[in-house]
Amino acid sequence: MTVSKITENEFRKMIAVSSNRLNNNAEFINSLNVFPVPDGDTGTNMSLSFASGAKYVSETTSSNVGELAQALAKGLLMGARGNSGVILSQVFRGFSKNVAEKAELTPQDLADAIVAGVQTAYKAVMKPQEGTILTVARKAAEAATKTAKNSDDCVEVMQAAYEAAEEALKTTPELLPVLKEVGVVDSGGQGLTFVYQGFFDALSGNVRDEREYQPTPADMDDMVSAEHHKSAQGQLNTEDIKYGYCTEIMVRLGAGRLVDEEFDYDKFRQHLSEIGNSLLVIADDEVVKVHVHTEQPGEVLSYGQKFGSLIKVKVDNMRLQHETILEQDKEAEKVQEDEMSKQIAGDYGIIAVASGDGIAKLFHGVGVTKIIQGGQTMNPSTKDIVDAINETGAKKILILPNNKNIFLAAEQASDVVDADVKVVHTRTIPQGLTAMLEFSSEASIDENVEAMEEALADVVSGQVTIAVRDTTIDGAEIKKDNYMGIVDGTIKVTAAERKQVTLDTIHAMLDVDDGEVVTIIYGEDASQAEAQEIADEVQSWDEDYEVEIHEGDQPVYPYLISVE
Repeated sequence: MTVSKITENEFRKMIAVSSNRLNNNAEFINSLNVFPVPDGDTGTNMSLSFASGAKYVSETTSSNVGELAQALAKGLLMGARGNSGVILSQVFRGFSKNVAEKAELTPQDLADAIVAGVQTAYKAVMKPQEGTILTVARKAAEAATKTAKNSDDCVEVMQAAYEAAEEALKTTPELLPVLKEVGVVDSGGQGLTFVYQGFFDALSGNVRDEREYQPTPADMDDMVSAEHHKSAQGQLNTEDIKYGYCTEIMVRLGAGRLVDEEFDYDKFRQHLSEIGNSLLVIADDEVVKVHVHTEQPGEVLSYGQKFGSLIKVKVDNMRLQHETILEQDKEAEKVQEDEMSKQIAGDYGIIAVASGDGIAKLFHGVGVTKIIQGGQTMNPSTKDIVDAINETGAKKILILPNNKNIFLAAEQASDVVDADVKVVHTRTIPQGLTAMLEFSSEASIDENVEAMEEALADVVSGQVTIAVRDTTIDGAEIKKDNYMGIVDGTIKVTAAERKQVTLDTIHAMLDVDDGEVVTIIYGEDASQAEAQEIADEVQSWDEDYEVEIHEGDQPVYPYLISVE
């Protein structure tokens, strides 16, 4: 999809998608939060701040993008919460000022606005620090500028910005020692990356199932180092907090009985910098908003009243919050890791049969609560499945066998337990993952089974494995130790070279279904490098194909593939 100009419809969709993306990921972003902002609410602050901006946009009837951007900036200013929310508001304050006179945005306009947002955000921070949201914003702006010089497509500009934000996010632990110490990326930078991701998805038409972004152990393995399973804040000492009160005020300038000074931004900010840190001061002609960590919250409030009336006040004791976090971490340590991975929705427990740590993580990521290790050549027994059902402790159980040879054992297990158990007849790992995208905790168990089984027709499943003997099947002559490409249970391809067999298998799958999403899961006998080569080749066939790669660690099958 090419977007030569961003009009009202595109801009409104960009804001809506990104607001939703932040909301769905707020808890995940919170889990990354780290000192010197130990209150652990970066995701909540950014989500609520952006939601305020989105509300102002939705209430604005103008079809002019510049005016919609002004509404976004005003809403963000009024709703900005915390350090991260304030910086986010400044990013879009600069963005909006740059496009104020524009009815539509060209690719160059978009890039220029992103750059202007970075410049405004850096000016708002008293002591800008690299390794934070500012770094992510700056790298995204640089990429957008570079791309806009040679592109007439807003999608390409936004994609460059989003991908650069992702790469910059990965570098934040190297730039900020405290992030490296506790093993996380910058939480504010993660939030901004989600915003830019939402912008790109809205412009490109890319659809992501929001559930894949819920905070799961799989997410945490990607974003948090393995040795840090406690919250990031739990890695720090309460006594390290120099300024203990996170203080926020909003002042309506010129109003109030105690006004005795004319507001001067530089003087105002300088005074507050002397009594605290993590200072942010933003202002327009009507309102000034302050976020500061201090030991003297009363002085901040009194000083604000010299210039206007206090219309919003928030003071949090960060030491008390941090002690609470430490207590919660101690309780969490008592819970086994596999129990922590359970994301039981309502009364449901969901069991999947799978082999490979990577595949287990993929299933946990879409809501499966219990994995039975097994599958081809390792079919679990009825007892194995009964034990798994009992271990869930749930009232309603769904079983994903992911192999037709496990259907009977699963059905038998469902008959001998005292629980409401249903089998979703998934024959492959890709079918199991697709079925989970249709699961709803609000639906009845029968409604879920019907919806999940209907979805199985939407995915074509492929497998690549090695022949263990010479044979002839369906007219195809197969030699021992050659690779075979199997599509929905039928051998379609056989040859000696694995990479070529995999590519030919994908070709055969695309002949069956004209889908555009190809997912490649590589096993313990394959490599990420080879998988990437295969993905690049598939992408070269048609630029509209979306190719995803996942590490599955599965035995027997070097590659599991789906086309949807």
